[in-house]
Amino acid sequence: MAVFTRRAFVGFAAATAALAGVGGAAVALAGEEELLRPPGGQDEGALLASCVKCDRCRSACPTGVVGVAHVEDGLLQARTPTLDFHKGLCDFCGLCQRVCPTGALGSFDPERDKLGVAVVQKDRCVAYFDGCSECEKACPYEAIALDEAGHPVVDATACNGCGACENVCPALVYRSFAGGTRRGIVVVPPRRYERLGKTVVEDESEMMA
Repeated sequence: MAVFTRRAFVGFAAATAALAGVGGAAVALAGEEELLRPPGGQDEGALLASCVKCDRCRSACPTGVVGVAHVEDGLLQARTPTLDFHKGLCDFCGLCQRVCPTGALGSFDPERDKLGVAVVQKDRCVAYFDGCSECEKACPYEAIALDEAGHPVVDATACNGCGACENVCPALVYRSFAGGTRRGIVVVPPRRYERLGKTVVEDESEMMA
C-alpha cells in the first residue's frame, strides 16, 4: 500500500491548484463564445493558428462587414477577423480569402458551407409588434418566409449566414427597444445554432444561454 507523506500531499495540492489556474487562464485567453468568421475561417483552431492579425481582410472587404474581435472576446481572438452585420453583409466575393497571406481564411463554398444561421428574436422583431417583412425581402437565398401571422420563419437548411437579413432589420434603427444592439433577427455561428436548436428565441436570456 502506498503511503503519502505530508510533503507529497502538499505537492499534489499545489499541482492541482496550478492546473486550475491554467484552466482559468485558458478560458480568458480563448473566450467563452464562438465568433462569426469570414468565409473560410470556420475552423477556429486553424484560424487562430494561422492568422497574423494583419488586417488585410478587413481592408479588402467591399461591403464593410469584416471587423475584428476585441479583447473581451478573448485574448487569443483579439484582432482576428469577425463579421459585423450591422455594418454590411457578406456577398461571398472571396476578396478576404485572396488577400489573406497565411491561408487562415481557407476554401468556402456558399452553396455548401455556412457562416452561420439566422435566428428570429421574438422580443425585438418588428413583425411581432407592427408588421414587417424586410428580412424576408432581403434574403437572396429565399431562406426566410412569413407564417400566417406575418412573422418571419427561417429555413436553416437554406440559410448560409450571409447576414442580409440582420443588415436590413429596422429594429433598433427606427424603433426604440430596451437597450442593447441585438436586432430582430441575428446570425449566430453554426455550433451555437445547434445548441439553440430553433429558429425563434423568446427573449435575450434564452439567446445568451
